[in-house]
Amino acid sequence: MTGEPTRVRQMWHLLEPLHAVLYYAPEAFEEAAALGYDTTERWASYFAWRAAPLGAAADAREVVRTFHSFAPVMVDGHVPDVWATAAPDAVLAARLRAVDRAYRALFGDRVEGPEFAEAAALARRAAEAAGPGVPGGLGPANSALPWPDAPHLTLWQAATVLREHRGDGHVAALVAAGLDPVESLVSFAAVGAAAPEVFASRGWGAAEWGAARRRLQQRGLLAADGTAMDAGRELRARLELRTDEEAAAPWRALGEAGRVRLAELLGEPWLEVIGSGLLPAENTLGIGKV
Repeated sequence: MTGEPTRVRQMWHLLEPLHAVLYYAPEAFEEAAALGYDTTERWASYFAWRAAPLGAAADAREVVRTFHSFAPVMVDGHVPDVWATAAPDAVLAARLRAVDRAYRALFGDRVEGPEFAEAAALARRAAEAAGPGVPGGLGPANSALPWPDAPHLTLWQAATVLREHRGDGHVAALVAAGLDPVESLVSFAAVGAAAPEVFASRGWGAAEWGAARRRLQQRGLLAADGTAMDAGRELRARLELRTDEEAAAPWRALGEAGRVRLAELLGEPWLEVIGSGLLPAENTLGIGKV
C-alpha cells in the first residue's frame, strides 16, 4: 500500500471508537451490574471486560504487563478480585450481550442490514490475518475466542482483535525504547496527545508522574516545563511508526480495495458513535491527535 503507515493508522482511528463503546455505553454498565460489578465507577467492569480473554489465571502482574499503562496499585485494586465476582466465560458472554444492546441502541435495525454484514466480513478477514502476535498478549487472547454469529458482533470482535493486536505491538515498541509504563504516558502527554490530567485515570500519583518526568528530562527528551524536546518528539514519532508497521499485516492481507471499502462502510457508524457523546472528547490513546 502506498503510504501504508498512514492507512494503517486511519483504520485504527476508524475501528477504535467502535470497540470502545463497550467501556462507556449504559447497556454495558447494566450488563456489568447484572454480573455483580460495582458500576458507580467504570474500572471494575473495564478490567473484567478487557482482561476476560486472558482467563481466570490472569493476575494483577499479567494485567499490568499486557495493559502496560496502569499503575500496579490500581490494577491490584481490581485483579484478580474481578474473577471472584464473575468467571471470565460469564464476562465474555455478557460483553457480547452488552455490545449487541449498545449497537442496536446506536444503529437500530441497520445492524441486520447488508452494509454491516459486508463490513463484518471484511473486518474479520483482516483480523484473521493478524498472525500469532505477541505471545501472551491481548491480541492472541482475543483471536482465540470463537466468532459470534451476528454480523454486528463479528464486526465488534474483529475491531477488538485488531486494536489489541496493534496495542501489543505498541507496548513492545515502548519497552524496546526503554519507556516504562508511567514514562510512556508522560512522554505521550508531552507531545500533546492529551492533557496530563487525562492520564490521571491510569492511577499514577503526582510523585510518580514527577519522577518519570525528571527521568525523561535527564534523557534529553523533555524540557523543564514538561513539553517534549525535539528528541522526545522524534522518539514518539518513531514509536508510532513502528506501531503502524507492526499492525500492517492484516491490512496487507485484506488488500487496498478491501481496506478502502471497509473504510467507506465504517464511516457512517464511526460518525454516529463519535456524535453519540458516549466517548470522552479527549482520550489516553491520542485518537485524533497522533
